[in-house]
Amino acid sequence: MRIAFTKCHGSGNDFALIDARADDLAEADWAGIARSLADRAGPVGSDGLLLLTAGDAACAFGMRMFNADGSEAETCLNGLRCVARAGFAALGGDRAAVRLKTSVAQVAMADPLAPGVVTIRETVGPASLDAARWPLIGATQIVEAPVPNLPSARAFTALAMPNPHLVSFVEAVDDAELSALGDVCEAAPDWLPNRANVSFIQQRGGDLFVRTFERGVGLTNACGSAMAAATFAAGLTGRVRFGEPLTVFNAGGLVRAEASADGMVTLCGNATFEWVGSAEIDVARGLAGDLVIERWHNDEIAAWGAAVDQLT
Repeated sequence: MRIAFTKCHGSGNDFALIDARADDLAEADWAGIARSLADRAGPVGSDGLLLLTAGDAACAFGMRMFNADGSEAETCLNGLRCVARAGFAALGGDRAAVRLKTSVAQVAMADPLAPGVVTIRETVGPASLDAARWPLIGATQIVEAPVPNLPSARAFTALAMPNPHLVSFVEAVDDAELSALGDVCEAAPDWLPNRANVSFIQQRGGDLFVRTFERGVGLTNACGSAMAAATFAAGLTGRVRFGEPLTVFNAGGLVRAEASADGMVTLCGNATFEWVGSAEIDVARGLAGDLVIERWHNDEIAAWGAAVDQLT
């Protein structure tokens, strides 16, 4: 089948975005399309697939997100900003409630982070400290403590945003160590059957740098829900004050963030459209081919590059 999509990113976390409001494909088809478009060895390459879906009585529109391995995530906050932008363009308006897999988020257009950078504000939560619901076997709540069965003596905080996260504050980020711990969780052991995102967080004054091994993807330039989890965890552990804005940096750029004691987190970041195109998808084999790029958004690409140089 031939699939039309927009290539986009939030803070360097990149996706193929499809307007699926009128589509009725089977779950296996969406999983295959995600694997095809996310394949870094293929013509597109991305961290996952975003779907703009139809709304309901409570929400103007919805979002679904499939990881690079075809699994569906509860949410994706960098992707949500891109879907929100597409939803506003399709339906009009500049703010909305959005239906996610297991929750609802609030989104709105915001003042640009930098000239030419389309910026969306998103509010999600509340964060949950009930690790037993993931499930994380052998623990009910973990705050600044080692994770049972994880081969690491580091102190982690376990929370759902609503997808599961293990976050640890470190002096320096070690990608090899993070990848090794991420691989343990990615194997879906008996004590963590639904896997988890694993992040190392480096405090930089009143700001944070977050590096994440994302469930179903691996090391990413950015993970929006991990940045939200890190912001809340920093407040929970007294590293920052709840209610005070901060900047969360990552390999792909940055977002502005703020968490409150009730578990709600607001992120403000870019929703950059890079190009619009289409590709032939072999769903069964998880392969994409015959990519046609119809329009480049060169001005947005340049604006984001300038913003990263200026702000990071």
